[in-house]
Amino acid sequence: MSARPIVVVGDTLLDVDVEGEAERLCPDAPVPVVADGREHRRPGGAGLAAMLAAQAGAEVVLVSAVGDDQPGRCVMGLLSGLVEVVRLPMAGTTTTKTRVRARGQTLLRVDTGDGRAETAVESGQARRIADLLRDAGAVLVSDYGLGVARVLGGALRELAAPLVWDPHPRGPVPPPDCSLVTPSEAEARVLGGRPYVSPDQAACHLVGALRAKAVAVTLGARGAVLAQRECRSVRVPPPVRPAGQDTCGAGDRFAGAAALALSGGATVEEAVVSGVGEAARFVEGGGAAALRLSSSGLTDGVRTALEVAEAVRATGGRLIATGGCFDLLHAGHVSLLRRARALGDALVVCLNSDESVRRLKGPGRPMVGEQDRIEVLRALECVDAVVVFEEDTPARVIERLRPCVWVKGGDYAAIDMPEAETVRRTGGKTVILPQVSGRSTTNLIAAARAAM
Repeated sequence: MSARPIVVVGDTLLDVDVEGEAERLCPDAPVPVVADGREHRRPGGAGLAAMLAAQAGAEVVLVSAVGDDQPGRCVMGLLSGLVEVVRLPMAGTTTTKTRVRARGQTLLRVDTGDGRAETAVESGQARRIADLLRDAGAVLVSDYGLGVARVLGGALRELAAPLVWDPHPRGPVPPPDCSLVTPSEAEARVLGGRPYVSPDQAACHLVGALRAKAVAVTLGARGAVLAQRECRSVRVPPPVRPAGQDTCGAGDRFAGAAALALSGGATVEEAVVSGVGEAARFVEGGGAAALRLSSSGLTDGVRTALEVAEAVRATGGRLIATGGCFDLLHAGHVSLLRRARALGDALVVCLNSDESVRRLKGPGRPMVGEQDRIEVLRALECVDAVVVFEEDTPARVIERLRPCVWVKGGDYAAIDMPEAETVRRTGGKTVILPQVSGRSTTNLIAAARAAM
């Protein structure tokens, strides 16, 4: 495997599954009633492709437009610690795709959001992206038609690294000499602009039409058909016949596995064989719907605060939560978090957003930005999940988490805290832990200024 990172370029979405039980029809329409629905969130689009490649062991950098809104912040939190994200500006709101599911079947999908990548990229960021592309082991373009591939098209035309392009009907045509273009059967018909007798014929035609080195038309449970410039098509069957019903994300798994194989020096045919096998095993394991907390409380790389809370309650455990700014994390913070975690089975940190910190602490704070504070907290062994709140108090997020114990550090009484009533009303209790003497962010800032 290449020691150089895989760079994923494309459009990132938020995918939400609402899983429940459907045992009756609605009385006023012939549609199922989904009861006891639980939400499970994961990155979608290029974010999912990047996450899956990272879970396969690759170092991954994602270059994508992500909105500064709640869905965008959720995606960034889900990717934190797994994937480095180079964030491009977005106009509009982050696209969210919500599936309503029951007993493994998707009953309905609702799409919201109108976000598109802004055309202007700041010069320093453009240089950073150029450096990443130059040093990449392979580049995967995961195009969902929302503008990132078009905005960065010029930078993608002269790569030394293998380029895998997963196209979208609304996106740009891949540049000439792509190492591998990976349309689905339906996408191949749109790309070629003509009817085909077979996917083999489509693959051979697209190699010439796109001036690509190779095209692999993916065929779902039937694997893929590969054509290279000599126009010899090869069928690549899956190593297992996937019994899973959820194929969402299989194309992302295929393209990511192929890019990873090419980065390690595999031939195109070997890369497609690897991609077909990994995609089949992905569907066999439950597909995108399985990317959530297991009953043991472990995850496949993604842990949201609400999923941690659900898993702890499902096993009869005690959920502990605490909150604060955690700006310039110091020994006092770490001591508090360790002692809080010792009170139960999982610890969720409710973190003030940057804007919330500014309102509470003044215009010079926070010293450390929200995303960096999230990553530092998540790196601590005692922290199971981090959730950001925008309000001045964490009352709303406490209502959703319903912790058994709410922990605060300090020397004041629980009754003085504005969130104390919310904790009591949701069935929890408040515990005040003493702070470590002399340790505070205010003292650190004062000492740093005195030393200047």
